Amino acid sequence: MFDTVLVANRGEIAVRVIRTLRSLGVRSVAVFSDADADARHVREADTAVRLGPAPAAESYLSVERLLAAAARTGAQAVHPGYGFLAENAGFARACADAGLVFVGPPAEAIALMGDKIRAKETVRAAGVPVVPGSSGSGLTDAELADSALEIGLPVLLKPSAGGGGKGMRLVRDPAVLADEIAAARREARASFGDDTLLVERWIDRPRHIEIQVLADDHGQVIHLGERECSLQRRHQKVVEEAPSVLLDERTRAAMGEAAVQAARSCGYAGAGTVEFIVPGNDPSSYYFMEMNTRLQVEHPVTELVTGLDLVEWQLRVAAGERLPYGQDDISLTGHAIEARLCAEDPTRGFLPTGGTVLRLHEPQGDGVRTDSGLSEGTEVGSLYDPMLSKVIAYGPDRATALRKLRAALAQTVTLGVQTNAGFLRRLLAHPAVVAGELDTGLVEREAAGLVTTDVPEEVYEAAAAVRLDALRPRGEGWTDPFSVPNGWRIGGLTRPVGFSLRVQDPVAYVPRGTHTVTDDRVSVTLDGVRHTFHRAADWLGRDGDAWQVRDHDPVAASLNRAAHGGADSLTAPMPGTVTVVKVAVGDEVSAGQSLLVVEAMKMEHVISAPHAGTVAELDVVPGTTVAMDQVLAVITPADASGDAPAVTPVDTPAVTPAVPAAEEER
Repeated sequence: MFDTVLVANRGEIAVRVIRTLRSLGVRSVAVFSDADADARHVREADTAVRLGPAPAAESYLSVERLLAAAARTGAQAVHPGYGFLAENAGFARACADAGLVFVGPPAEAIALMGDKIRAKETVRAAGVPVVPGSSGSGLTDAELADSALEIGLPVLLKPSAGGGGKGMRLVRDPAVLADEIAAARREARASFGDDTLLVERWIDRPRHIEIQVLADDHGQVIHLGERECSLQRRHQKVVEEAPSVLLDERTRAAMGEAAVQAARSCGYAGAGTVEFIVPGNDPSSYYFMEMNTRLQVEHPVTELVTGLDLVEWQLRVAAGERLPYGQDDISLTGHAIEARLCAEDPTRGFLPTGGTVLRLHEPQGDGVRTDSGLSEGTEVGSLYDPMLSKVIAYGPDRATALRKLRAALAQTVTLGVQTNAGFLRRLLAHPAVVAGELDTGLVEREAAGLVTTDVPEEVYEAAAAVRLDALRPRGEGWTDPFSVPNGWRIGGLTRPVGFSLRVQDPVAYVPRGTHTVTDDRVSVTLDGVRHTFHRAADWLGRDGDAWQVRDHDPVAASLNRAAHGGADSLTAPMPGTVTVVKVAVGDEVSAGQSLLVVEAMKMEHVISAPHAGTVAELDVVPGTTVAMDQVLAVITPADASGDAPAVTPVDTPAVTPAVPAAEEER
């Protein structure tokens, strides 16, 4: 075993790898950008090396700086985690050239399986069934269109060089096929630097099932069963579980053997995942999609049902050890389910969020595991992937695991940063999920019903209680009656004490219940029902949901609108960076016209004109870093009367990746 291993990653996966290194008695080296100087993975490692500025291209994606960090600290091996350079064949070769062991498969296997077209051709030759689609690389737009029509719509356009759902386009209408091919090429080029596309037959209501494989350098290849990854949004996984309720033992064995053959076909070593698409009505008709040549985000569910530490076996295989297991030694016991906690706001179309973690509680124990890179005080910015942590539950059966995971998500607290915890809890209670009737489109179809847009009255009651408590006089002795927030006035008159509050729309609220306020909790009783919230600053949280309740000044808001002559301010929908500015002050714009693009956490959001008018103010340029709700531009309505209603920015449904996929994996 190695003495020292450098972990070339950040966040929860770096913390996860460091945990296993510590258990093996191996010295860990963390790396960090300026944005992560005080991050949890830095504090938990034995030593840490600064790579460079916050942008990933100057830090986590810099091969030269990573190799220099390894040399400075005496590391013998590099664990890439997932995302960033984990599936970069050039990085694997550079490690070998520098005398370092890359904790992953050979560079040749990474390169082969990283090209979806070559990967399909290779596994097809090994007898693995593949999705019907285009063959060969370098197809022109016309050849892709012909291939799509020959296969038969609907089809899925996929970048050959990428993954994670980035750049994928589902096409059902032949009239838009040419436009969709052009758009898919643009997205592929922007995300991966390679616009090569392939086209595959689309399988309606498919299930996404993947097989975990483990191989050593001595010819032993085994599989560790399957993971069901069908709960996805925008082609990215949300919830994963092991095993799948869809497969019987015969199908599980057949898919496992196909995965083993796929791994053998590329000379694989280490931990990897072979992904299949499976018709829900015919699980015996499974098709190879791709192979991920690294550790998967969802690896903990496999660890819990097999009892194996996959990071440990990655390290042991990389150190030259033989696998002591044969296929007959592997069994799946119980059931495990994982949910990905992300910095995103379901009520705003799942746009990325950010902020400082003011209060944190992450459940652990009694069949619950949280893999996290968070701590109180962590700054969640817009430069990296929005996934913050993973909450995993294990039980003797699926129903128990589901129940434990819902309870764990309800106990999860990340005040200061809006997350999807409440959404995930409701998703796991959906009748179709409980019944195991899954497909890759379920989350998109049901999302609207799982998002709570109305703010419960008790949230305003709790916020008002906190403000009332802050007004109460502290200390002993005589109390000025005018300082007591009970509405008392000279002459015995009283007037209810109220507050103007805002979560979404402003609300004038007068508290009417009874309250108990502590440093980290507030309890309110309304109509005989007691409600308890976690609290921190202006944040309240309960059952995985969180609300930022701000004070609202109606006079200031009115003066601000008057100062702009009734014009509409376009604000940033998420913290991020302005990447594109398409207009200038004085330009005439039409309703729905694209004006700016804000990028955050590998997603870009187009800001469009809410109505026809004139650009009266423009407060940003390309490269400007903006906070959520920061004013970007002001549009004067075309009727110049200033009587146009207030309109929020057009929320375009297409949210697309905007930085290289190698930077992170979701």
